[in-house]
Amino acid sequence: MPKIVVIYFSATGTTAKLADAVISGSGEILETAAYRISGEDITAGRFRNEAVLELIDAAEGVVFGSPTYMGGPAAQFKAFADATGDRWSERRWANKVAAGFTTGTCSNGDQTHTLTYFSVLAAQHGMIWCNLDLSGGCDHLDRNRLGTQTGLATQAVDGNLPDADLLTAHYLGKRIASLALRLSPTAAQPGTA
Repeated sequence: MPKIVVIYFSATGTTAKLADAVISGSGEILETAAYRISGEDITAGRFRNEAVLELIDAAEGVVFGSPTYMGGPAAQFKAFADATGDRWSERRWANKVAAGFTTGTCSNGDQTHTLTYFSVLAAQHGMIWCNLDLSGGCDHLDRNRLGTQTGLATQAVDGNLPDADLLTAHYLGKRIASLALRLSPTAAQPGTA
């Protein structure tokens, strides 16, 4: 059973590239699964995929991802979040580790609002928020080039993500998996469970 689940929406594939990098980083430490929210998951405006919600129920941590549209997460991601209400009332995700990532077309397209949305969602569930823990653009790899601390915010340049953003996503994946491993007595490294 995966210990980290990356759940995200991606319309054009840019957010999916970030998700792949997060998965790569997390997967170096813990078994990681990913789920890309699709239109088929949403019926009458509501996310309806119980198997995905159960996957998160069993995980130690979750990483939320969405492009930033009009200052917040995409409606598809919001439909997922709204569908977690039963889990909220039952405290099923309490004490899991959570993190988030987003991308936009402007260098400050209010991506931090999307990250704040993710952190509030995690807080409502009683989760432990994992920040990025990288100074803005100050390390030798230029990771966290936009300087956000709440999570990973990126900007596509001509439809492409800079290598520094993908390196930052990989770092975020490793960071959340490391934190989940430290906080959970049941999290085991790949091949040791």
